[in-house]
Amino acid sequence: MVKVEFLGPINKESISVDIANLSQLSEILKSDAEVSSWLENCAVAVNDTLVSSKDIDLNDGDKVSLLPPVCGG
Repeated sequence: MVKVEFLGPINKESISVDIANLSQLSEILKSDAEVSSWLENCAVAVNDTLVSSKDIDLNDGDKVSLLPPVCGG
């Protein structure tokens, strides 16, 4: 299982999913109304390392983090 955490203003509890890559996660999250609007603008980290490809293989115990853009002052 892969743990998926949603940071910042996404405001959703972490989930665990049985997936092999980020493309599969993307398909799952597109059907989630709470998350789908954030997908285009989020950075993604796998095990705390930013990634730019959906073709990264995931392993049991990996952590995926969705990092939405935020502004502050």
